[in-house]
Amino acid sequence: MKLRLYMAAQAVLLAGCTHTRVTHAPSTTPAVFAQQVRNAHNAVDAGDGDYHLNTLRAQAAAEPENAEVRLALIQAYRDLSYPDVALEMARAAAARFPGNEAIQLSLVRSLRDANLQSEAISVLDAWMKAQPQASASAYSWMGILEDESSHWVAAEPLHRKAVSLAPQAAYLHNNLGYNLRMQSRYPEAAVEFREALRLEPGSAMARNNLAVVLAGQGENRQAVAELQTGADPATAHSNMAAVLIEKGNFAEAHQELEIALGYNRLHPAALRNLELLSRLEGQPATLPAHESSGTRWERWKAGFIRLFVGPLDVSRTDAGKPVPPRSEEEP
Repeated sequence: MKLRLYMAAQAVLLAGCTHTRVTHAPSTTPAVFAQQVRNAHNAVDAGDGDYHLNTLRAQAAAEPENAEVRLALIQAYRDLSYPDVALEMARAAAARFPGNEAIQLSLVRSLRDANLQSEAISVLDAWMKAQPQASASAYSWMGILEDESSHWVAAEPLHRKAVSLAPQAAYLHNNLGYNLRMQSRYPEAAVEFREALRLEPGSAMARNNLAVVLAGQGENRQAVAELQTGADPATAHSNMAAVLIEKGNFAEAHQELEIALGYNRLHPAALRNLELLSRLEGQPATLPAHESSGTRWERWKAGFIRLFVGPLDVSRTDAGKPVPPRSEEEP
């Protein structure tokens, strides 16, 4: 499982996030105390009936200094979709094991999952200043948090430090490349994505990212060739259309979708991208001309209408077939 900055949809509509810095101060108000009590009860109730969770809780109670058990317990609550409980446990574990990097990164992840981005940055920054021997993972996490806050320039040296500490980790080169891509430094980004692919040839994330930066330099044919390395032709051209939609090159996007639908007339992602593109242009969705029998065409037309009945919210991240995330994270 790897750290992800999530790529939006096939239309690659990226949105920057801003976060208000949040500070937390001790409080003894009845409302805060009541919330703390509820959190404690939730932690107990959440584990009822789950053998694995109950076992971990019992082990944590019997071995209070076992950091690995604490990590496993936090992850178990996260897996069971109790992020609030996981966050409270991560806070407690971080206080008990201040020098344990894995525990601190678990807290950072929980804060990030709770959309407490500013607090996550503050917590990790303070820990790294107190721990000068932080690993590549810590620097990578900090770089990703800064990226997610659109602090591209501040994030770059963090990604470079992570790469210098673990140069054979493909995902770190991918993350540095993503940061450079967001700064529109396409040639440098391409170098990092190619290195990521050299280290991990099967990385769909790095390959999609490389295609994006090649398209950003106007090298559309090379971009499609890269996409076809890891996907069928219809998907490759549909993904290329998504990149062009992001750039605002609607005419070229239409051409790519025509090619995609030429390979597979019922390709779901291409159809969704066609609908999205048509709505962005304020036009009804129309299919490229295709020789077919009337009966077959009518069946397809009816299916198309059923597929796209109702409005499409172009702000949704599922407006098209999702492209793999552009940045990755370590477990």
